[in-house]
Amino acid sequence: MTQTLYSYWDSLRGARPAPNRSEIDPGEIRGLLGDTFILETNGPSDVRYRLAGTRLCSAHCRELKGRNFLRGWDTKDREALESLIAAITEDGAAAVVGINGHTEREQELQMEMLLVPLNVPGEGRIRILGSAVPMDKPYWIGLHPVLRQSISSLRLVWPDERPYFTGASHSNINPIMPRFTAEDMPMRTPVLPQGAAVLPHGAERQVGHLTVYSGGKS
Repeated sequence: MTQTLYSYWDSLRGARPAPNRSEIDPGEIRGLLGDTFILETNGPSDVRYRLAGTRLCSAHCRELKGRNFLRGWDTKDREALESLIAAITEDGAAAVVGINGHTEREQELQMEMLLVPLNVPGEGRIRILGSAVPMDKPYWIGLHPVLRQSISSLRLVWPDERPYFTGASHSNINPIMPRFTAEDMPMRTPVLPQGAAVLPHGAERQVGHLTVYSGGKS
């Protein structure tokens, strides 16, 4: 799901930081629509669902359209998400976020979230295309709502990079995009997904209270 939606978005943007909102054709990603959403941003702390898929709404047992995307996170995770939203809208970054959804019965739903920027001509990158896909389908989805969420992992992909799952080579780096160098932060060696490249020292970044690793290149 994450790979498919990212590849679709990446094919639309071409040599730009982000495609225009009007270029998104629901028919091209019809199989993904139940888990996708579009956010409207009016600053990092004012982010609302503009559209939300049926499966995503079902997991929350409510219609998400118009609701605050930042609602239901603790203070530290909310601060991290605000920094993340700023990186997406201001710098054109993409993000893959591991999240845990929690119900009032302490049931936990592990999900993977993708967030990528969309441009609105004359207004800038004020929209975000996203998806949130459960890693499993427990029997209680749709019966007990996800009321709060927490971040388990976070990876940023800058505009001149390609995530390891796309199989892109260094020759595919966008030649007109600026190259970003993250701050040098001391930290533990991360456990990377199978197939991911090992990043050089210094390819880390602090977002709120979380340590973020830039997207790897194959």
